[in-house]
Amino acid sequence: MTRFGDDGVDVHVPLPGHEQELVLSWAARTDIGHRRSANEDSVLVGLPVFAVADGMGGHAAGDRASAAVAERLSHESGPFAELAALEQAFVDAGTAIDALAEGIPIGVGTTITGAALVNDGPTPSFLVFNIGDSRVYRFERNELAQVTIDHSVVQELVDAGVIAPEMADSHPESNVITRALGFHDEPLPDIWRVPARTGMRLLICSDGLTKEVGDDRLRLHLASGMPAAETASALVDAALAAGGRDNVTVIVVDVLEAPPSPRDPKHDTQETQEHTPTAPDLGGARNRPPSGG
Repeated sequence: MTRFGDDGVDVHVPLPGHEQELVLSWAARTDIGHRRSANEDSVLVGLPVFAVADGMGGHAAGDRASAAVAERLSHESGPFAELAALEQAFVDAGTAIDALAEGIPIGVGTTITGAALVNDGPTPSFLVFNIGDSRVYRFERNELAQVTIDHSVVQELVDAGVIAPEMADSHPESNVITRALGFHDEPLPDIWRVPARTGMRLLICSDGLTKEVGDDRLRLHLASGMPAAETASALVDAALAAGGRDNVTVIVVDVLEAPPSPRDPKHDTQETQEHTPTAPDLGGARNRPPSGG
């Protein structure tokens, strides 16, 4: 397991063009789980990028693959990120991962999901990105919304109406993903823009959490009002108590203060984003990515 960055408490971020600062707190927690012999997750916390990567390819290779993308994203400096720089980071990390794969017959890859802070619009936002089946959720006004869509066989079966959502975790192909970073594939991240609003929480996690803890319990933990560090620890503990079958990694990002949005979030529209140069405002709404491999 590789970690870049430290927890942050009441971090004030000046916003050019705004009188009000953005104030954030964040924390990350991880555990090997009860059944794995190594932790192949990697985590990055700190402005401007928060991300979780879940490696594949065997003990040493999986950890190195997840660390490669977290390390490359950690090069982004300053309080704000840019979409073009993020996309280049995925390309560079994919090249590094493919180099690691030499001599490993099963191949090497990793999921990568997270949120990057940007200030290129009327208010600060997070660019939420995803490759694979780790997830980002938004919690706001006591409601939990999954921002990302899994790149997995079972997600495609659910979307096609072949299986019910509650059958996904017990399906024999529940661990088969359809898109990853590495495996000599072109990086194909899906990207959403989520406006940063006062009181909003982001949950970024590997599937070691979501395969053990359902959405109702996730919402209850995020609604508890505990600070980011205590919330992240409680979520990891919940996954371990439910079985801990996989490595589990959690990041909680809290927006404590943000400038008011120029539009009512109730009127945010859902739009499809498929690798275009600019990401639409989604307010945390989900969009359907194209099938990938």
